Order: sequence, then C-alpha cells, then structure tokens
Amino acid sequence: MITTIGYYSLIISAVFALYTFIAVIFGIKFKSYSLVESSKNGLLVSFIFVSITSFALLYSLLNRDFSIEYVYEHTSRTLSLLYTISAFWAGQKGSLLFWAWIMALFNAVLILTKRKKEIEFFPYVISIISFIQFFFLFVLVRVADPFTRVMDTTTGKMFTPPDGYGLNPLLQNPGMIWHPPTLFIGYVGYTIPFAFAIAALISKKLDNEWIKDIRRWSLFSWFFLSLGILLGAQWAYVELGWGGYWAWDPIENASLMPWLVGTAFIHSAMIQEKKEMLKTWNMVLIILTFILCVFGTFLTRSGVLSSVHAFGETGVGPYFISFISLCLAGSLLLLIIRRKYLKNQNEMESMISKENMFLFNNFILFSIFFVTFWGTMFPVFSELFTGVKLTVGQSYFNKANVPLGTLLLILMAVCPLISWGKTSPQNFKKNFLLPVIISGISLVVFYILGNRKIIALIPSIFVVFVIMAIIVEFYRGTIIRHQNTGKNYFTSFFALIWSNKRRYGGYIVHIGIVMMFVGMIGIGAYSIEKDVENIKIGSTIEIGKYKLTYDDLQAVEHPDKQSVYAVLTVYKNNKSIYKLRPEKGFFPNHEQPTTEVAIATTLLDDLYVILNGYNANTGNATFRVLINPLVVWMWLGGIVIFIGTTIAFCPNRKKNEK
Repeated sequence: MITTIGYYSLIISAVFALYTFIAVIFGIKFKSYSLVESSKNGLLVSFIFVSITSFALLYSLLNRDFSIEYVYEHTSRTLSLLYTISAFWAGQKGSLLFWAWIMALFNAVLILTKRKKEIEFFPYVISIISFIQFFFLFVLVRVADPFTRVMDTTTGKMFTPPDGYGLNPLLQNPGMIWHPPTLFIGYVGYTIPFAFAIAALISKKLDNEWIKDIRRWSLFSWFFLSLGILLGAQWAYVELGWGGYWAWDPIENASLMPWLVGTAFIHSAMIQEKKEMLKTWNMVLIILTFILCVFGTFLTRSGVLSSVHAFGETGVGPYFISFISLCLAGSLLLLIIRRKYLKNQNEMESMISKENMFLFNNFILFSIFFVTFWGTMFPVFSELFTGVKLTVGQSYFNKANVPLGTLLLILMAVCPLISWGKTSPQNFKKNFLLPVIISGISLVVFYILGNRKIIALIPSIFVVFVIMAIIVEFYRGTIIRHQNTGKNYFTSFFALIWSNKRRYGGYIVHIGIVMMFVGMIGIGAYSIEKDVENIKIGSTIEIGKYKLTYDDLQAVEHPDKQSVYAVLTVYKNNKSIYKLRPEKGFFPNHEQPTTEVAIATTLLDDLYVILNGYNANTGNATFRVLINPLVVWMWLGGIVIFIGTTIAFCPNRKKNEK
C-alpha cells in the first residue's frame, strides 16, 4: 500500500511541476497575476507529493520491504539503522529521488521567502526551476522508479526474498551518512543561481540585482559542495586504504570541477557588483557551474566512465545528456541574443588592482578546471576518435595542477594587500614590506628545519605570506577601529569582523584554505611509507620516529560481518603511546573484503597502518605503514572554512547590502 502511495505521489508531483511550468509561461505571456500565483502554489504542491514519495521509500527501507527491488539491493536484516537510512541515497534510483526532494525543498523555500515586489522578475525564475524539477521527476517516473518490484527471473512473477543483498561494504562508513547529502545540497543549490541568471537574460534585467539576489544561494551551495568534497576526501583517507585522500578518480573530479568554476564565480561576481564589469563572464561561470553539477550526476549514473564510485550503465544516461545539451544550447543562445545588454560599464584602471588579481584568480581556477576536465574525459575522447579507451594517471593531474595551485596560493597572498581601482607605489611598498620580510625569514627557518624540496618549500613560503597578509589586514582594521571608537583591542577586533562580515569572513575562509594547503604540502612532499610482508607475531616495524610491535591477530564475529584485525603497539622514544588495530571486514553476499585503516593523529603527522593480508593459520601478516605529515590541518582547515563561510553568509547591517 505504502509503495503504491509513493509511486502515484511521484507521478502527481511531476504533473504539478509540469503544470507550474505551463501556468507561469501563460501567466507571463498574458500578464496574469493569478496564474503566476497559481504556478507558485503548484510548485509547493509538487514538493508535498515528492516528500510523500520520499517518506514512502524511507518507510520501505526501515521496514525491510524486500519485495521492492531497491530495498532488496541496498539493505539487509542485519544492516544498522543509520546505514539503512543512508541506503536512501546509496543507489541510483534513491539518489535521484533524494536530489529531486532537495530541489523541491529549495524551490519551496525560495517561493515562500521571496518578496512580492519582485513579481516582475520572479516568474521567469519559477519557469526555470519548475522545468528542472519536472525533468528529474520525469526521469524517476520514466526510467528510475524506486518502487519497482522484485521479479523471479524464471517465472516472471513478483515475489518477496527472505533477506536483502545488503549495502555495499565500501559504503558502510560514517562518510556515507554525511558525504552524499552535503554534496547533493551543493549540487542542487546551484539550480537557484542558474535560474536567476537565465531569468535575468530572458527578462533583460541585467543590472546587478540578480547577482545580489543569488549571493547567499551561491555561497550556501559553494559551502556545501566544499564540505561534501572534504568529507569525501576524509572518507577515502580512512576507508579505501589508498594512503591518501585524493586519487583523481573521475567521480572525485566530477565534484571538483563545479567547485572550481563556482569559486571563480564568487570572486568574479564581486567585480561586477563594485565595478559593473565582467557581466558576460559571470553569466558563463554560473551557467557552467550548474551544467557541471548535472554533468557530475551524469558521470556517476551513466556508466560512461570506469570508476570505483560509478554506477553501472543504465537508461538514465541519454536523458541526462539530452537535458545538459538543451540547457547548454539554450543558455548560449540567450547569451548571444542578449550580448548587447551585457557590456561592461567600466574598464580596468591598473594592472595592480584587486579586480585584476580576481581576474587572474579566475584564469587560474579555470585552467585547473580545464586540465581536470580534459584528464577526466580523455578516455571518452580517445575511444571516440581511436576506438581505444586510454586513461591518464595521477601524475598527469599532479604535474599540471600543482604549479597552478601554487600560483593560486600566490594570488591569495597578494590580493588582500591590493586596493580596488589602483594601488599607488607607496601603498604597495607599505602593504608588502612586512609579509615579504617574514616570508624571507621563514625561508631560512624552513631550510634549517629540513624543508628543502622545491615542490614544498615554495608553497610553504607563500603559505606564510598569505597568513601574514591576512594578519596585516586584521591588525590595521582593528587599530583603526580602536582609535575611532576607543574600545579595547579585543572588542574592536570582533566588531571589525561583524561590521563587514563578507570581507572578513572571506579572509577567514582563505585561512582555512591555506591550512588545507599545509596538509597537502605535508602529505604530498614528505610522506613516508614502508611495506612489510609476512611478519610474525612479536616482530617490530620501524618507520621514522615510530616503532610498532605486532602483538596479535584476532577474529571477531559481528551480526553483519566478520572482522579480522591486527593489534600493534606503537612506541615513540621507547615509550608505548597507543595501540592500533587495522582491520579486514568480510560481509555476506560480498566477495571483496573491506580495509579499515588504523590511524593515530597528531598536529604534526598521522601514523597510518593498513592490514594488507594475513595467514589465519600462522598469524603472519603483511602491513603497509605510512607517516603522513600535517594531514590533520586539512580537516582543521575545513572547520575554519565553515566558520568563515558562516560569517560571510550573515547579512551586514547596511541596508543596501544584500
């Protein structure tokens, strides 16, 4: 009964999304306020019914209704509650429904919070978001019905299996609970800025209002996309046993590409707001960001690329590629038609200006995007033109993107010290003097401490430069505020941040990104690894400043799996500091065991131990042991990014600030 309600609610939701699109088009054409209002209500009704559908699927998962194919394929009776809930977005059909529900929720929030005085512009936005919502609901109804019943292949009749196949063991990690939802929120969130951009093109309202309207939506989406990528990196770091957080996997790249372009848009939009420049470029960036979000979903679900994350080939691919082509072609056509309305009102005053640095920032971010896109899609291009699917390895991405990333770090160092418009030679010298001196001192200190690899030394110097540049900005602002108000320095510091949340929140975000650079430099340049094969219980492994004693091999039965883990005692300076238990997990119905990494974390390094293999009879085991310097600073940087984004998201007191 619940599945029937869920399926028909999905159809009704799609019908109301289509009604909204048609009603608002006629409302615009005939200038009918009642039709526009009716279309808004239609979108709210669509949200209600897709929510019913989502509840029906979740109810079926929690009640282990194995007559439903999706429930059978992704749950079992022994699966824990949290992983049963996360099964909602573990498979293709469920994740598409989850996407559609988030989008319907965002659309409802937008409709309920938008002011009526914007009615002349807003109907165009409704037409775009309702069309996109209808597309995803249509795909669900047409080729990805989450309530399809299990069929007996021999009799062709429906039946209910006694138990389910279970969730993929690789997905049974806390990262599964947080990573996909945050990533999806980021992906779906960019629908709103895209809709505003296209609405602005259609309505010819191409002043700065649409940029101001979407600022918080863009920041909100960027933050969740950033968080999703970071949580995915942490998941890969602790689960897959790569020894690292990023492998340039195609699906990892699929989330990175819209982040790069979306980051470029956040910076470029500020130039348009302040200088009435880069209007066409901003349109290109926000359109491309949305297209890449949908493209990432296409890569994951079409089977076009081989990836550890990718779903197999399914019927959704043609629908997605048609939708992407339609959105891209329609957007480009609108850009061409409206190009005369997108002319710049001003020109660059100086090469040494904040807007010019932002432009260079855009160029580098876009270059990293292009390098990543080319490497990701190269297998498809090579097969298309040569008939042979060729792939590029991590070395391609690292060699191309590490220098570009260093240039990006340099711009992050320079930009806070340069003014809008034109920076005088005197101000240039004044602003740069202290950061340059401190960076020069840091060069000597790093060299003495052993940081002598060029690939690490140069970025490290600019990390110091960025931190000093931001400190200088906070220091000067605090001093001026203290002098103007007479309040103490502590109060003046926080009042400074609160007075211009967007600016200083952005600086805090930059500090978080620099902290992540520190982690990348550490693990990229100074990671140590050691493979030890077939060692006996009681043997010792020495690596760096650590000594590990292999104490025991134990097997434990769990309700849903069997675990085999090694026990190692870790010594530092001949003192026992902790025990580590790297593990192999064996799940019924799944031949491939999982690898649970044992990690001991400090501010300076991670001791990272993988159980690669073992002999159950003798107790001998094979380990891979790594020392990954400074990795924790990546995760701490994510926390700082959260703080900075939250501050930047808050409205300023200025009435004209949007």
